Amino acid sequence: MESLELLAHPVRLRIVHAMRGGRSLTTTQLCARIPDVSKAMVYRHVDLLASGGILEVAGERRVRGAVERHYRLRLDRVTVDADALAALSPDDHRRVFATSMAVLVAEFNAYLDRENADPMADLVGYRQHAIWLNRGELEKMIGELRRVIWPLLANQPTPDRAQYLLSPLFFPIEQPSADPESD
Repeated sequence: MESLELLAHPVRLRIVHAMRGGRSLTTTQLCARIPDVSKAMVYRHVDLLASGGILEVAGERRVRGAVERHYRLRLDRVTVDADALAALSPDDHRRVFATSMAVLVAEFNAYLDRENADPMADLVGYRQHAIWLNRGELEKMIGELRRVIWPLLANQPTPDRAQYLLSPLFFPIEQPSADPESD
């Protein structure tokens, strides 16, 4: 199974998010991190991600006669290359986008279901802005966002850090007009 196909599933994508930051987690720890998903489903998707090379076994130990595996994310396998994206049909794009939205909704609901959830104190944001950009301005904006975000992706979990889900989405909502005065 290709990386994109493996990642284009809400539960598998949530597992990938949970593993970010160089974490090494057991399936039991993942179940605790994603409590709204059944244990059987988490185990099944961890197995698929491991079989597909997205997760690797970081260590094993015996616990009451069973083998407990710690998994870690293979960062080189969670990137989808431009050729794979270019080969997607419109329906494939719809499916991948729907998966992304399902993950956002599931993660936000899991956050709100926590006993200590405080959107104001946690600086939760879900703003949308419709902005007018030409191709060069869009590329410059994406470049600036990457410049800011890339270094932060290397942050490791520490006691004073919370994991945030950042989901920049870009798509045109209107075709460029040949005559700007016609609007």
